Amino acid sequence: MNKAQLVEAIADKLGGRQQAADAVDAVLDAIVRAVVAGDRVSVTGFGSFEKVDRPARYARNPQTGERVRVKKTSVPRFRAGQGFKDLVSGSKKLPRGGEVAVKKAPKGSLSGGATRTTAKAAAKKATAKKAAAKKATPAKKVAAKKTAVKKTAAKKTTATKKTAAKKTTAKKATTKKAAAKKTAPAKKATAKKAPAKKATARTTAAKKTATRKR
Repeated sequence: MNKAQLVEAIADKLGGRQQAADAVDAVLDAIVRAVVAGDRVSVTGFGSFEKVDRPARYARNPQTGERVRVKKTSVPRFRAGQGFKDLVSGSKKLPRGGEVAVKKAPKGSLSGGATRTTAKAAAKKATAKKAAAKKATPAKKVAAKKTAVKKTAAKKTTATKKTAAKKTTAKKATTKKAAAKKTAPAKKATAKKAPAKKATARTTAAKKTATRKR
């Protein structure tokens, strides 16, 4: 069966040959565009169309037997559904001509476009949140650095104050020691002068005794 025969087969169900041709063209165009974009087209009971990437490899020319390198490429792939396989293998009987061989889509499955759009919107929101978080993190880092700099500056000022206080206390201690050293020799000099007074007292007493003897 070719495309023209396919159109003829469904023309009666769609109300004419032109309507059938338009329907077949629209379905095939939608499948091809989706697979080229990398999407997987799945039809319940019939099968799925998808894009498959093939890595670079070596093959042999069937005519000459020469080994040839094949570049990386992408190919379309069709996988038949289980219902289709069962009908072809004969495990299930093909329904009569008036009935549809492919199972109808379950209720709610035809609203997949809305779910895809919502998923895309959610993904966009998540990426926007991540970008905002990345922008906010540098600001937090800058603020943390500023606070760290302030803390280090405060520590330095306190350390300098403590060292200055220690220096002043050391200077005061040295001045007190110097004053104590100066006062100590003066006391010793006064102590040395005291025996001189005792000597004068002795001389006066000797003079008095001498005068009495005369």
